[in-house]
Amino acid sequence: MPRATITLPDELQGELQRYLADLESPVPVSRAVQAAIREYLARRGYGTSERFQPLRITPSPTGSGSTDVSTEHDRYLADSLSAE
Repeated sequence: MPRATITLPDELQGELQRYLADLESPVPVSRAVQAAIREYLARRGYGTSERFQPLRITPSPTGSGSTDVSTEHDRYLADSLSAE
């Protein structure tokens, strides 16, 4: 993977640090910048792969009928992704 060195203005660096601090799970700066570039390019029609599409979960308006989703969420997600 190619490496790039970028220079950020102080204001943008501060905004990036605040964004990263607000995340529930820590993310490396490089991952956040990659995601931002992908989104920027995709909005301009330069997305090259569906692999980088964000995961969108839409809750069911009526519920799933399952009572163990809060404890077995990983299994349910893996099952739904393998069904695709």
